[in-house]
Amino acid sequence: MSEKPQLLTTHRKALTINLDGSFYGTIAEIGAGQEVARVFFQAGSASGSIAKTMSAYDMTFSDSIYGKAPRYVSRERLQTMLGHEYNLLRERLAEKRGDRTCFFVFADTVATKSAKGSADGHGWLGVRFQASPKAEPSDIILHVRMLDKKNLLQQEALGIVGVNLIYGAFFYRDDPDKFIESLADNVGTDRVEVDMLKFSGPLFAKVDNRLLSLHLVKHGLTNAVMFAPSGDVLQPSEVIYNRPVMVERGSFRPVTHVNVDMLNCATAQFLQEPMVKGKDVVVIMEITMNNLLAEGALDAEDFLSRVDMLGHIGFTVLISNYSEFYRLVSYFRRYTKEMIGVAMGINNLLEIFNEKYYENLEGGILESMGRMFRHAVKLYVYPMQQAAYESFLRGGPQAGQLAVANAFSSSVLITARNLHVADHLRNLYAHLLENHYIDGIAGFNEDYLGIFSRDVLQRIKNSDPTWERMVPAKVAEVIKKRNLLGYGRTPRPDGPTIG
Repeated sequence: MSEKPQLLTTHRKALTINLDGSFYGTIAEIGAGQEVARVFFQAGSASGSIAKTMSAYDMTFSDSIYGKAPRYVSRERLQTMLGHEYNLLRERLAEKRGDRTCFFVFADTVATKSAKGSADGHGWLGVRFQASPKAEPSDIILHVRMLDKKNLLQQEALGIVGVNLIYGAFFYRDDPDKFIESLADNVGTDRVEVDMLKFSGPLFAKVDNRLLSLHLVKHGLTNAVMFAPSGDVLQPSEVIYNRPVMVERGSFRPVTHVNVDMLNCATAQFLQEPMVKGKDVVVIMEITMNNLLAEGALDAEDFLSRVDMLGHIGFTVLISNYSEFYRLVSYFRRYTKEMIGVAMGINNLLEIFNEKYYENLEGGILESMGRMFRHAVKLYVYPMQQAAYESFLRGGPQAGQLAVANAFSSSVLITARNLHVADHLRNLYAHLLENHYIDGIAGFNEDYLGIFSRDVLQRIKNSDPTWERMVPAKVAEVIKKRNLLGYGRTPRPDGPTIG
């Protein structure tokens, strides 16, 4: 009978490192006291692991040690601290103990909740360490938001997460899933959010940081993660801060002409808005975890395929756990007061007016609309062919609740202007429409309206070459080059594909 694993308290983790004897290094902290160092000293036997601790609070001292910085709480500052302190360790201790010691540096640069302000505390934490004596070092860095209301509690949370990071780097580095879960040990996801995580260096040459980020969402350490077109992991506030945002939600399996046309047209209209003109807009393609889990279990290969396709055509990608649009808008509002535009199809617009999604809100759909449109938000709606619309209604949850104008016409397009919602919501919809919170997309390509991603995906799997005409050329190129979404597999006579 196996024994239950011992619960590792924060002090137990620190003491384990202190007593191990393999790890020796520096703890450098700016902005929230020496919270991580304090845990190691209180745990006892700190001389076994700590060569130096420091805290350069004064900007003049900090600049003289690490150089001037445009922002003191930033990834750049953290990386400068790690580099400077690690070089000092090697210069001063390599000859004395380099052949038997794994050197490490932990650093953080943090802003806790201000006594005068209302902003949450946040900070950058990182550890640079050797896996074996004389080995080249590897890095783990993360960005954390401290959610406690009191400054003292935020400092305590920072100390716990810092110890979790160091312990995880030493003992869980070969099990990224366990490493990620352990970041919230003894503190919980209601007190901290980790919205960016990156492994780098020789030890992690085969690690895909996008998958690590996805596991942050899966394990509840954050509700959203972001990737650059290159696939690099981004910290959302660095990208969104005080910029207008245009976002399109989709499954992107695969990315089709419709997806790109919708976003291009919506962005063109967005750029003409008086509040947006002349400003630096960030354009984002967003996928919800609901979409990623549509087939049941999380498929890492499928997830990476979608991110690769979007990145290949130059889009920044957001993966979120926000099923409702009002929650997605609230997320952007953390970082920007500028205008937010949301590009969507008729089907998504109907979902917004489906009251079942707001049963958890005391004010129901009215509360959700108030939250969504409270500060300069606009929906840009792509039209749908009537045949597709009627098919959607027959299979959708709102069948029988909605009517369509000019239903006798087989050629009519369903737009934001002629869409009918449930009777008791018509005045609400008319108010949003007439006050330009909802607007139809203009300039769209009618030739694309018959393209549906599920149909394209099936054609790819069936080796039907017509799929290539339905996606941008660069998307077709990356699908064929990397054999994404079942491309290149031999179709069976009955339809399914085999690897």
